[in-house]
Amino acid sequence: MTTARALALAMAAVAGVATVVGFAPFGVAHLPILTLSLLFALWNGASSPRAAAETGFAFGLGLFGAGVSWVYIALETFGGMPTAIAIIATAAMVAYLALWPAIAGYVAVRFTQERSVARIVAATALWTLCEWLRGFLFTGMPWLSVGYAELPGSLLAGYAPVGGVFLVSLTVAVIAAMIALIYDAVVLGQRQRTVAAIAVCVALYLGGGALSRFEWTRPDGEPLAVSLLQGNVLQEVKFDPDFRERTFDIYARLVDQSRGRLIVLPESAYPMFSDEVPDRVLLHLVRTAGARGGDLLLGLFTAEAPLPGSEEPRYFNTVVTLGSGELQLYRKRHLVPFGEMIPGKAVLGWLIRSVLAIPLADQTPGAATQPPLSVAGTRVAVNICYEDAFGSELIEGARSARILVNVTNDAWYGHSIAAWQHNQISAMRALELGRPMLRATNTGITSAISPDGRVIAFLPWFTPGVLEVTVQGRTGATPYQKAGDWLALGLALILAGVSFWQARKHAR
Repeated sequence: MTTARALALAMAAVAGVATVVGFAPFGVAHLPILTLSLLFALWNGASSPRAAAETGFAFGLGLFGAGVSWVYIALETFGGMPTAIAIIATAAMVAYLALWPAIAGYVAVRFTQERSVARIVAATALWTLCEWLRGFLFTGMPWLSVGYAELPGSLLAGYAPVGGVFLVSLTVAVIAAMIALIYDAVVLGQRQRTVAAIAVCVALYLGGGALSRFEWTRPDGEPLAVSLLQGNVLQEVKFDPDFRERTFDIYARLVDQSRGRLIVLPESAYPMFSDEVPDRVLLHLVRTAGARGGDLLLGLFTAEAPLPGSEEPRYFNTVVTLGSGELQLYRKRHLVPFGEMIPGKAVLGWLIRSVLAIPLADQTPGAATQPPLSVAGTRVAVNICYEDAFGSELIEGARSARILVNVTNDAWYGHSIAAWQHNQISAMRALELGRPMLRATNTGITSAISPDGRVIAFLPWFTPGVLEVTVQGRTGATPYQKAGDWLALGLALILAGVSFWQARKHAR
């Protein structure tokens, strides 16, 4: 390997690491545009598809190695996986995620000419398409899509209600591509190309600013007083049967302190099956919420008998309603691989169970379509844990709901940046769908997010408490509710097609 090639790979890896600073909790929103522009510039000058793939892989290793390696904490610290195996598993996940930038670079260079507009345009399209594929294939891992970095405050976030996070990512990629073009144009003295690239950037920012002024949804009903509970039950004792009474006491005290008509407890606030919760505990919750003419959302586990032909009971990660209304429930439908479901269980089940001690790691998904819950005089669409990372899957519930609720337990990832990244993802869902998002988490980040994606209130991290907020439900539909990810994907496919056609035309 030449010195120049080693330097290019090192630059790509460092740029990938730096990209993480664009996301929460750091929030340097425009940094990913600059780092992506560097990657695109390296691709533009790549001598071969293999070289571009290596550069993309190096960028991906930096991005995901710095940005999502907190999964090691869940595997080793709380999952009981041997250290060496946890390191290998985390490295394998990072390497898999890094394949997607490698694929984007390979295809862009394979079908276009070196240092051409066609190659730069292809890079923007393929980056976006690979982000979407990464969030879709093999149950999906959409973490760190560059569009998330534009919250809060960037004008580019205005594209989210129109085409979702992937349209924001496409916009970010186009601006990064224009900057990469400017690098070359300035060196070559191509003034006209420089002016055109700057004009595209300005137009995209102005367009995002104009779109952010639209109020896609409208208020509906009376404002609702809500109490979001954060128990701060540490992960190392959460599933300990000897700690159950303490858990009951913690949440009983927080419920008594709360003032909201709707009270929301975190995911698996009671880390047991519903029939294991003492009647006195449930009655206290029912009476407290009912006395206010309201309801309470409680996270726990439910079980049903095996299906015909099977001997294994079915376990569900569930949110149930208690209070003045009838009993309702929501069951998590998008399960976490290895944490809540075992891919290829017939072949790998014995191995995973032997090295990973995560409770209830073989759950059953809930129904794909579940109606919103009617509570406290409104309708809420619940999602559990990282379900909020999949925007298109929340559309159906949001259409008939007034408020979005996410319950989660990010204690699995300790004091890492995972919880802050997750809160930023939830904020994107609120903006895309034009609904307030309420988050009740075990250790943080418990927050209330407005329909424009702003965090209006949150609790300190790793402390018990009650977040009291008043929330206005919304009705109406954003363009994203109607078209989902298809607008962003369609535009990306068009850009890819045009760039490949243009490159082939010039090659003749």
